[in-house]
Amino acid sequence: MDYRQAGVDVEAGRAFVDKIKGMVDGTRRPEVLGVLGGFGGCFELPTGYTKPVLVSGTDGVGTKLKLAQALNHHDTDGIDLVAWCVNDVLTIGAEPLFFLDYLATGKLAPEQLAQVVAGVASGCKTSGCALLGGETAEMPGFYAPGEYDLAGFCVGIVEKDQMLDGSKVQVGDRIIGLASSGVHSNGFSLVRKIVAEGKRAPQNTAKDTIDTRSDDRGYDWTEQPTELGGQSLGEALLTPTQLYVQPILSALKSDLEIHGMAHITGGGLPENLPRALRSGQSIQLAADSWAVLPIFDWLRKAGEVSLPDMFNTFNMGVGFVVIVPPQMAKAACDFFTGVDIAAYDIGEVVAGSGELLGLPAA
Repeated sequence: MDYRQAGVDVEAGRAFVDKIKGMVDGTRRPEVLGVLGGFGGCFELPTGYTKPVLVSGTDGVGTKLKLAQALNHHDTDGIDLVAWCVNDVLTIGAEPLFFLDYLATGKLAPEQLAQVVAGVASGCKTSGCALLGGETAEMPGFYAPGEYDLAGFCVGIVEKDQMLDGSKVQVGDRIIGLASSGVHSNGFSLVRKIVAEGKRAPQNTAKDTIDTRSDDRGYDWTEQPTELGGQSLGEALLTPTQLYVQPILSALKSDLEIHGMAHITGGGLPENLPRALRSGQSIQLAADSWAVLPIFDWLRKAGEVSLPDMFNTFNMGVGFVVIVPPQMAKAACDFFTGVDIAAYDIGEVVAGSGELLGLPAA
């Protein structure tokens, strides 16, 4: 017996590393030391910091991978992975420096996985961070054919006296919501259940043709509900997570005074917004003050999901939040709109004990 007969092709692994080397090199920063393929990635701290603090974040893509694999569409997975990590460290005020990924599969499929890494490299390049290295694990019998899992790790840097930890947030501050690009990458266990078992509308295609199926539940990823304006469900749901790094870093260097930030991930606004506050504070939202994307309306109707459950699961159109003094609310909205991120004044900080007030009750 040999390793290949056991299901692991070492030569294919080497060829895969050679295939992605150019993608990794395209994300290189001046601080990167050495080349791809060593036992560890080396990164020299940038100059100009007095008391630098390293900020780390790690995450995965979750069951959104099931959709990508079902549709054989793999070039957005990596963007989701990077965004989930860099958007997190960004909330502290940190600039992402470098990223590492972990890719596990049952059998190495170089073309498929090269698409995944291309997405990781694209997300890193957009965010200005180096793809410093990673690990590709071939584990026969652990994953079904065509399946893979993806996780990542990011490190950023911020000056200690510029960290945003909630201490600057004041009662009266305004909550500026930055638009999401869609569902992003959480809540897909519910999304997949809705698509598999959701209630069908009598007229649900782009051409408003009458549905003639014998049952009234379940959808296909290629269907085009009228709410999506010609997009298929698969296309709308695979839209990658918005990367907020460059707009936020630009805002931090501008005249805007930013007191806090939050990345709206699992748990939606109710779970993530209070994390940006300090003790004795709550948030009063104006729930009708921003545009809820059509995909969320479709999910709510097809899945017969209550509004509280929608807000506790999905971002509902707000993917990132910036907290500013009241006199800067309009300037903040104008700034982000000017860099192509729709921004809304969606509420204010009030006295309280960490609640998120003003969400729909039904």
